[in-house]
Amino acid sequence: MKRRIVNMDPEEFSKLKCVGAESIVERNVSPQGTELVNPFAVAKHDSVDLVELAQGLQKADDMVKATATSQLQMIANQMRFLQEQARKVLLEAKLNADLHHAACNFRKLPGHIYYLYERPSGQQYLSMLSPEDWKCSSAGPPHQFIGAYLLERDLSWTPEELIHSRKAQVAVQDKLFDIDVLKALQPSKLLQRSPDVHM
Repeated sequence: MKRRIVNMDPEEFSKLKCVGAESIVERNVSPQGTELVNPFAVAKHDSVDLVELAQGLQKADDMVKATATSQLQMIANQMRFLQEQARKVLLEAKLNADLHHAACNFRKLPGHIYYLYERPSGQQYLSMLSPEDWKCSSAGPPHQFIGAYLLERDLSWTPEELIHSRKAQVAVQDKLFDIDVLKALQPSKLLQRSPDVHM
């Protein structure tokens, strides 16, 4: 930055401080105990310097606000995502609890699909018979069919329409936790496979 050097006397300096130029660093006429030969030469500045200083401060303030705003926006998006995830977890928990508390006259086994029906009285019950199994009957199912659900190994329930995608997810998880894959990832095995690695 090109400067037009002007001398500044102590009165001008004190006036600048009083007018509101708090960002100007106070002069030290004897830094670390050493007297300056000409302390006024150190305080030389251009009258435009204060304007540039104010513009620099304004730009810094704007950048700080923009950065804080974008970070807060990111946190707000994450909060919305977590809120949606929490809502899904609560809905799944309610569905699982409702299905476990539905009336049932047999022992439920993981890996089997069960069919939920509702009586006119409002009571819901689980059956092993699907609506297709009732096709041979002229009247069809005796009560209103609600849905079909697979009882998973962790005793959670998966709606019939999501069984295929859930099985694909479980297959990927099983591959990740495959014993042979985990053994291959052990550090001692990795070192044996790469002879060029020296400890």
